[in-house]
Order: sequence, then C-alpha cells, then structure tokens
Amino acid sequence: MPLKLGVLVPSSNTALEPLTSAIVASLGPGVTVHFSRFPVTKITLEPAVLAQFDLGGTIMSAARMLADAKVDVIGWSGTSGGWLGFDADEKLCQAIADAFGIPATTSTLALNKALNLLGAKRLALITPYVANVQDRIVDIYRAAGYEVVAESHLSISENARIADVDAAQLDAQFREVLQAATGGRRPDAITTFCTNLSAAQLVAKWEERHGVPVLDTVATVVWDMLRLVQCDKTKITGWGRIFEL
Repeated sequence: MPLKLGVLVPSSNTALEPLTSAIVASLGPGVTVHFSRFPVTKITLEPAVLAQFDLGGTIMSAARMLADAKVDVIGWSGTSGGWLGFDADEKLCQAIADAFGIPATTSTLALNKALNLLGAKRLALITPYVANVQDRIVDIYRAAGYEVVAESHLSISENARIADVDAAQLDAQFREVLQAATGGRRPDAITTFCTNLSAAQLVAKWEERHGVPVLDTVATVVWDMLRLVQCDKTKITGWGRIFEL
C-alpha cells in the first residue's frame, strides 16, 4: 500500500526538500513525500519573529493542505522547538492529531527520541543561528538534562541565507566542536540543528571518520515519521546511523 509522508516547510527554506526527497528515494516509488510551506523568513527571538510559529497562525493552514492530500503522517521539518521549548512542538503535534487525525512529529522531538535511544546525554551543537537563539537552545537542552559540551554558530538571522552555508564551512564547524569537546568532554552525539543547512549528506562521512553519532535535523524528522507509520527504515543507507535505530 502506498505511503505518503507530509512535511511542513519554512517558506524561505531551500535545503530540506531536496534532501528529504533524496533520503526517501531509496524506499522506492511506493513511498512519496509531499510538502506544504508557511511563512518563515527570519530566526531571532523578536516577538514578531517568534509569532511565525504560533498555532493560531499559518502553520496549521499548511498542515491542513497536507491533510487534504490524505498523507499518512506529518512532520514539521523545523527546529523552532529548540528555542520555543519542546512543549511548543508537542502542542503542535497534538493540534494536528486532534484536527486531522494524522500522527505528527517534528525535527526537534525526533532528535530527542534518537538521543534517548542512543543513551546520549552529552551533546555538541552546530547551527547557523545568532548568539541569543543559540544560547536559548543550549539553555533548553540543559534544562532537559543534557550537557551541551560544545557549540558552534554562524550568527545568521535571515533564513534564506542559511542555505548558502557550504560543506567547507560545516566541516569547519564540525572540527570546532570536536576540538572544544576534547578529553572527558567528548560528546555522545553531535547535531546539525537547522533544516536549511545542507548537512544531512555529510553525516555518514563524519560518523565514519570520527566515530561519533551525528544527528541532522532534516534526517531526524524523516526517521521519526517512518517510525510512526512502522515503515522499514533499514533500506535507507548512506545517511547516517540514525536509520539503524
């Protein structure tokens, strides 16, 4: 029976759709992915910017469009729960389930599930975000019982610009967090935490070279959507160890 994955996308994002389609492609033509956008242009802690993610705003309208397509599961491919709080993502998933009868997850909630399965409590964080957004993410993870042993951010607030971050810059950030988390501070896992970063295709290389699990937030939401509908994930190779969990 065909499986339809529905994905919510920030309007200014150009990275996650091709990456998501590439990840899912190995599952064959019976599994398709369908996207719905809603306005997101900046990532800051300004009230008007935070309001982009309000449940009373356009995110639920975008989810409704996916429900019209009779998708089997909906994933919010975004990391706003990292600075709004995990409860914001939990409320979104519940709202989608209540309104449309469709199970839902998010990049951030999926990341947390993967961390728990790995038994990972020591986390290194790679993002493109501005300092106060990064600080908020670190605070939220620490409050949830994680030790953030290293972080790297690029101070970008305009979401469309994040897609311009290249592999060389991401490699440099990866080296930075590894060097910062030396000795007894070595992380249990590293996350590339933003779905407009073209990082998912680098994960397998990093894991092979450095022997540490890497959880990219484009991949985490795909992984958890497949888990929710009990789809075999083991056919997905070359995108990191997460698909073996």
